[in-house]
Amino acid sequence: MEHNHEHQGSHAEKYVMVIDIDKCTGCGACAIACSQENNIPVRTDETDKYLSLNWLVIYRITNGEPFPKTKVAYIPRPCMHCDHAICVHVCPAMATDKDAKGVVSQIYPRCFGCRYCMAACPYHARVFNWWDPKYPEGTERGFNPDVSTRMRGVVEKCNFCNHRYQRARDKAITEGRVILKEGEYVPACVEACPTKAMYFGNIKDPESKVAKLIKSPYAFRLLEKYGTHPSVYYLSKHEWVKRQTDWYLETQNKKQSHE
Repeated sequence: MEHNHEHQGSHAEKYVMVIDIDKCTGCGACAIACSQENNIPVRTDETDKYLSLNWLVIYRITNGEPFPKTKVAYIPRPCMHCDHAICVHVCPAMATDKDAKGVVSQIYPRCFGCRYCMAACPYHARVFNWWDPKYPEGTERGFNPDVSTRMRGVVEKCNFCNHRYQRARDKAITEGRVILKEGEYVPACVEACPTKAMYFGNIKDPESKVAKLIKSPYAFRLLEKYGTHPSVYYLSKHEWVKRQTDWYLETQNKKQSHE
């Protein structure tokens, strides 16, 4: 039933995220909302960040100049939901897939923990469950019933809160609609952002906010040179931010070197 819903509306839907780095303060509200929404456990000792389970990570970068010329920017990094998703191609268990609306999902019962997908992802957007998840006593009552918990030995990742799409889709169908209205399907991180630095919507709707934002001369994507065509776009008016995120294509690098 779930898959039928996706295919019914997929011909006119392709969801992307746009993040305005110049508005982001690095507060972390998006990452916290993501963890709460998706029942992500927190270990007793979180000092080793290589073992943390974070679907959305916030990177801090600087322009490298000494004080008082120092400038800082924060880059929230969810899964990029690439059009050319390398992680999907390398999975021997077919435990990860990209649906027609642009979301790369993870099918946990199929995953046997080879972690080929983690090695293939150039954005390090996937995490591995080294232990069975443990939650502080009483917090189970706050679980999101629409999201399953993950067991030890499987890979997990951001899925653009796909359960929210299903919920919005069901509501639209009961109202006799096939396509969702703008704002009906929004991931938890976007909803929680206090500075409104994150946008989300259907890029196939030319009137949508994201369809207009990605045409901005300040829009770019991470690691463009790899040809993965991410579904997450960033905005920044600062050239040093774009350079730090390594967005330049090879042709652009050559052009820059002659300037």
